Amino acid sequence: MPEGHTVHRVAQQLTLDLGGRAVAVSSPQGRFAAGARRLDGQVLLRAEAVGKQLFVTFASGDVLRVHLGLYGAWDLHGQVTPLAGGAAVSSLGAPRVRRAVRMGEGESALPWSPDAEGTEPVFPPEPVGQVRVRLASATTVADLRGPTACEVLDPDQAAAAVERLGPDPATVDDLAAARQVVVARVTARGVPVGQLLMDQAVVAGIGNIYRAELLFRARLDPWTLGRQVPTGVVGALWDDWAVLLADGIRTGAIITRDDLDADGRAHALLDPTQRHWVYGRAGLPCRVCGTPVLVEPMAARKLYRCPSCQR
Repeated sequence: MPEGHTVHRVAQQLTLDLGGRAVAVSSPQGRFAAGARRLDGQVLLRAEAVGKQLFVTFASGDVLRVHLGLYGAWDLHGQVTPLAGGAAVSSLGAPRVRRAVRMGEGESALPWSPDAEGTEPVFPPEPVGQVRVRLASATTVADLRGPTACEVLDPDQAAAAVERLGPDPATVDDLAAARQVVVARVTARGVPVGQLLMDQAVVAGIGNIYRAELLFRARLDPWTLGRQVPTGVVGALWDDWAVLLADGIRTGAIITRDDLDADGRAHALLDPTQRHWVYGRAGLPCRVCGTPVLVEPMAARKLYRCPSCQR
């Protein structure tokens, strides 16, 4: 599932390449036909992320809310502005397109294939597969596939949707005040802290990777009930989340190991197996103590932890 940093980068990408432009909105798949008609032809003002949810605001005040869920992704074609830390993709203008950028679980340049005669396809490309929504300007096309949620909201409904979410370090105006909110919400609950960090009403944007890594970095047992976690420890989790999220937005990757030097980080950007302390390392030795990393279910998701370091 795409985590908070990816959705923030999607918001940056859509704002850069479609913001301030009138866009043709369609639903090639047909499942979003009514919403597409409502938005079609409007100027896209901006795209913003709160946690794992994307809010795209149009000139009328209508807001397209998208939650990518487990399988959702955006494919961008045509003129795509490279983001810092992302795939090295040249900005390519109309009327032709050489490649696309995919933004979902990970960013990548999708391979370009010439047609049977070896010529470049004409821009915009025909939709391929189950495209729920297409946002198209004269130079850039963004195709949305497989989202969990995709709907048009009015401004009040959009504000209510944001209000239901916990704080997001990348969007709050006051990090210290947001810290207090998260501390209060965690320490009031008799629910394992590993489950609370994934509750988007408690804190927004944390997914399975960040959850495992934040708890390891804090040397905290994920099964500790929220009300049993000292307030200082919860506050430190929030502070660490703010740092990791900012790094993820900047680089386009989740790198949580703080033992890496500059060369180590550069290598980790190329080799995902070097990015994390415990996530995805079931049965492998803990990088700190050597104890095999455990993987176990928590609320129907895989939880990774070191049983020795996280007591």
